[in-house]
Amino acid sequence: NPVHAAEPPKPLKKEFRTLDGKETAELLEAAEGLPLYPPVMLAVTTGLRRGEVLGLKWSDIDLEPGPPGKPKDPTLQVRRSVGQVKGKVTIKPPKTKKSRRTVVLLDITVRELKKHRLSQKKARLQLGPAYNKENWVFPTPLGELWKPDNLSSAFRRFINKNELGPLRFQDLRHTHATLLLRDGIYVKVVSERLGHASVAITLDTYAHVLPGMQAEAAARLDSIMENALGQLGK
Repeated sequence: NPVHAAEPPKPLKKEFRTLDGKETAELLEAAEGLPLYPPVMLAVTTGLRRGEVLGLKWSDIDLEPGPPGKPKDPTLQVRRSVGQVKGKVTIKPPKTKKSRRTVVLLDITVRELKKHRLSQKKARLQLGPAYNKENWVFPTPLGELWKPDNLSSAFRRFINKNELGPLRFQDLRHTHATLLLRDGIYVKVVSERLGHASVAITLDTYAHVLPGMQAEAAARLDSIMENALGQLGK
């Protein structure tokens, strides 16, 4: 069969947009006070996928710093993901083995999650038995699972209304990775936060960030060498 000798076309990489620090701050400022704000804040500060964000339960999150003398980082555990195909919602394990991971939380994320948890407790008390008891971190007003497509639609309406686009919810994950890489964070650490199966995937996905980083690395090494040679009197 002559088809066996043919090479199948490689799938085109999906283009995505990332925000810089100032644009990220503007996005969060515009979303503050809206139901979208907590999941947007979490996505951009942890790099979780949309389904991983919606699959979080409060039992997956530890916001306490630890007792005196035994400090520990507040973290979340990625244990499940929520998917949606043709309107049908599924709860499944994380995308890969590496996707099942522990992510250390930023201080600002911890503060916002504590506020969000308190607000949710008040809503639960007001609604009583009508409130769903699944303990989702980012549910609907009745405590039920927030469907992925509904979250994306709400985010798209918010972006269009505030003229911040084009931007998808998934781009918050890309923004998280790009901000870290541009700040010189070791790519393996970024890969672990994202839950990529390998560092190679991270490098391939964010190759556009690396040329500038390479120039910066060369400049830093040049400075190191100049200083070292200066000390030798050369």
